[in-house]
Amino acid sequence: MANDLLKGKKGIIFGALNDQSIAWKTALQAHAQGAEIVLTNAPVAMRMGEIHDLAAQIGGAPVIPADATSVEDLTALFEGAMEHFGGKVDFVLHSIGMSPNVRKGKHYTDINYSWLQTTLDVSAISLHKTLAVAKNLDAINEWGSVVALTYIAAQRIFPDYGDMADAKSLLESITRSFGYHYGVAQKVRVNTVSQSPTVTTAGSGVKGFNEFVSYSESMSPLGNADALACADYCVTLFSDLTRYVTMQNLFHDGGFSNTGVSQEVISKFAPEA
Repeated sequence: MANDLLKGKKGIIFGALNDQSIAWKTALQAHAQGAEIVLTNAPVAMRMGEIHDLAAQIGGAPVIPADATSVEDLTALFEGAMEHFGGKVDFVLHSIGMSPNVRKGKHYTDINYSWLQTTLDVSAISLHKTLAVAKNLDAINEWGSVVALTYIAAQRIFPDYGDMADAKSLLESITRSFGYHYGVAQKVRVNTVSQSPTVTTAGSGVKGFNEFVSYSESMSPLGNADALACADYCVTLFSDLTRYVTMQNLFHDGGFSNTGVSQEVISKFAPEA
């Protein structure tokens, strides 16, 4: 990758829990490309994770706790970031997702609807709240970039992904709808990245996750994209090289999304000679 793609740019990264996180690796790669960063996560996630270790690795970045479902917390986050940077931000990474139903093994046809509300609020509506707060505070520079992480279960059925699939569908809809309005108003672009199944703390909590990974690897012409490759892709979306890309769901999955069936998969069903 070219050097200094993000030189002079400032951003907020949500969701870095530990060094498995896509958000963690994105923070490292963005910093390596010259960006200044504010890190944030929910207070409970910060107690579980290692975010302060990451902050030290990227030049002592500030860590501002924020529950992304709370407008008040998000307001304090953006105000704190602008105070730290001495101005607006240029990019935001929304790397947030959680389903109590999936965590507790509830089948999709028998979910707890109160937990569903939590899934939707944390995993999707939090993006709307983040964008609304940023827009109301005029916190993102023109031609700024917001990227949210999603998964192809928004379009296709993966039985054990449960109500997270509904949340990702809503997340992608918010990206299109808010992306239109934010683009018209202030030329801020909003996109989702639909990543290969990736070994992270959150992803590993999905039943059958290892099988997901193996199947996707055998279906993808280039193989699964790992977390570091996803981080590099996010950096390009934060950069000025993609300033006319908005309202898109961008597949970063080694070709999985456009492969009907691979020869490797076919061979598993071929009769033995």
